[in-house]
Amino acid sequence: MVRLRYNQGWARRGFTLLWDWEVLTSIVEPNEVVSLRDFMRMAADSADNGWPEDLPAAGGDAIVVSGVEGCLDVLAGDDASRWLEHDLKDAVLSFQDYYEGQAGLVFWMPSGSRRMKMTGATEKYFWTHRPSGADGLPVGGLLFSGAENEVERIMDTDDENADYDGKHWVGLHHPRIS
Repeated sequence: MVRLRYNQGWARRGFTLLWDWEVLTSIVEPNEVVSLRDFMRMAADSADNGWPEDLPAAGGDAIVVSGVEGCLDVLAGDDASRWLEHDLKDAVLSFQDYYEGQAGLVFWMPSGSRRMKMTGATEKYFWTHRPSGADGLPVGGLLFSGAENEVERIMDTDDENADYDGKHWVGLHHPRIS
């Protein structure tokens, strides 16, 4: 069963893949978006307090990171899978641990509306990635540790009858990955 999220509370807690620019600019100023390189540096320095005390997004409760999509685009299929499951996921877990689940982490994925797919029968999420074959990268299994049943689709409308595969689907949110 597809879970839907209609409010803005998702930005302040948990882990999000976001692809709508209007929603993005409602939670962060563009000059406050952090590069993937800086995010990974913060994670690497986390033992030495690499994470900032003041977060730039969602009223001080979140950080928005760009560059994940570009990184995936240049990696071969197996390399992309390994990078998502190990390097990026380790950085996400470090962020969650440091803020004790009381901050939001948002990855800006601008082409997500065209590239994020879900197979209806299994409700597993895939990122269209040519080097990974016809199905793409199994982002749900790699990033959400297979806990895709807890993933919520972020909707930018209050209309509960809106098509959850349509234009109002602006991202994916998970309360806490493990």
